Amino acid sequence: MSVLISSPEGVLAVLVAVVAFWFWLARVTGWKLFSYLVPLIWIYATPMALNNAGVIPAASPVYDALRQFGLPIFICLMLISIDVGAAVRVMGKGVAVMLLGTAGVVLGAPVGYFVVRGWLAPDAWKGFGALAGSWIGGTGNMAAVAGALETPPELFGLAALADNAVYVVWLPLLLASKAFADQFNRWTRVADDRLEKMEAAAAQEAREEKVPQMLDYVYLAFLAAGATWLAAALAPRIPEIEPILSTGTWKILLITTFGILLSLTPARRLSGSHNLAMALVYVFVAGIGARASLAGIGQAPAFLAGAFIWIFVHGAFCLFGAWLFRVDVHSAAIASAANIGGAASAPVVAAAHRESLVPASILMALIGYALGNYLALLAAQLCRMVGGV
Repeated sequence: MSVLISSPEGVLAVLVAVVAFWFWLARVTGWKLFSYLVPLIWIYATPMALNNAGVIPAASPVYDALRQFGLPIFICLMLISIDVGAAVRVMGKGVAVMLLGTAGVVLGAPVGYFVVRGWLAPDAWKGFGALAGSWIGGTGNMAAVAGALETPPELFGLAALADNAVYVVWLPLLLASKAFADQFNRWTRVADDRLEKMEAAAAQEAREEKVPQMLDYVYLAFLAAGATWLAAALAPRIPEIEPILSTGTWKILLITTFGILLSLTPARRLSGSHNLAMALVYVFVAGIGARASLAGIGQAPAFLAGAFIWIFVHGAFCLFGAWLFRVDVHSAAIASAANIGGAASAPVVAAAHRESLVPASILMALIGYALGNYLALLAAQLCRMVGGV
């Protein structure tokens, strides 16, 4: 079938225009719609519609380039700014609650998948793996894990749909939990001075965000390109363990490791890495949408049911962690949001609970970025095993 726009330049322009349009529309209109159907959904769905309508092709060198170069570069940029120490100094045992919540995501994935696997395609575990990436880290991890697993575009769409549907239910619960702070804190036996200590630590860690300079972008580009080159050179030398660890998966794991290592150097202080990474993430997601069809839509009800079973396993782990570590409801809610919503939602929950903890909530979400690729791949393999694939 002939398409209206087939040149690589034109396809890239369309993908970037789609990303820009939906974020522009969300900002200038302020429509409540975008609180329930976040721009990610539209950024995925619009290129899919354009592809199925014959406007852009289902195959293009642009999609290959985004996978080969854009994917590892945004992973590296996303991880450079991680500061685990600062998050621990402010949130204390709240970080431990987040890690237990992460364990709930990893173990909840095969539970949810096991219940609904009979209504899903045999390779639907790859979609669960992509969703685990989002729920441990964020959108960037979701895209990275989808790339590592070679998740079919249709399953990525189901993962994005489930992510949004659960978010619409889970976020209000986290926000509303503030109303039960006294009862919750008595149940978890919170120390009387915990909140004051967190406030003091947050004040000490507060720092003003530096405006990125041209050299910041040059240094970031050098580091990301160098790490990508090194990962691409080393990955083929590592033995494959099919179907768990292919050369492509090793490349993602290597670039993740390099990004984390760079965060331990002065490179962490370079400004602009996160925003640059997220811009690339959304163009990458648009590219996934452009290759998708409507073939997998019939699996949506079962996939959503599995996701809701899964999220309540995560919630149970968070509650157990809060009781075990004697953590307040504010920290527990932020810990869950840092997993399920990532760096976009954790500050929203923090602002509703305790505004001084907003910077620390972002730092906590970045820990999820560091763990997301490793543990989501583990969750995917657990799903594959329970599915008997």
